[in-house]
Amino acid sequence: MGHANKQFVSLNIAVLTVSDTRDRASDTSGEYLALSASDDGHKILRRDIVIDDIYLIRSKVSDYIADSQIQAILITGGTGFTHRDSTPEAVSVLFDKEVEGFGELFRQISYTEIGTSTIQSRALAGLANNTVIFCMPGSTGACKTAYNGIIKAQLDGAQGPCNFIPHLKVADAQACESRG
Repeated sequence: MGHANKQFVSLNIAVLTVSDTRDRASDTSGEYLALSASDDGHKILRRDIVIDDIYLIRSKVSDYIADSQIQAILITGGTGFTHRDSTPEAVSVLFDKEVEGFGELFRQISYTEIGTSTIQSRALAGLANNTVIFCMPGSTGACKTAYNGIIKAQLDGAQGPCNFIPHLKVADAQACESRG
């Protein structure tokens, strides 16, 4: 099945920062992701910060997944190896399907920037309830690498030969009419 009439589609996005130390004023990574997605024509519906607690992360992401309007979730932080880093454990159990290639490609691109230190990134992505979820490290540099090198194109309906748009929920779908 071809996609002859590919075009950009503005998506509704939630940005979540996982951090024990950041607040809105110091959250440069979440700010970068929100501004970049907005500049690209997407709508930022939610932007939150949650401490690095597996159940608080899971609760917030579950709310986003259940929201009929949110089509993509960008998560920054909590993907390292410290005892507090728990984003992969919190989020991966919510996936209906994992996007294995995201973490692999992120580490490949990142290798050219930071060398073998990239193996300490547990970046991952997946789909849940027709919502795409990207989890990336908390540094602004890593967010720039992930967004510009991978995510931006995959959230663009004009990107070929494929992108995530056909797999996402339709946010502006009309509710079913009553049979009454």
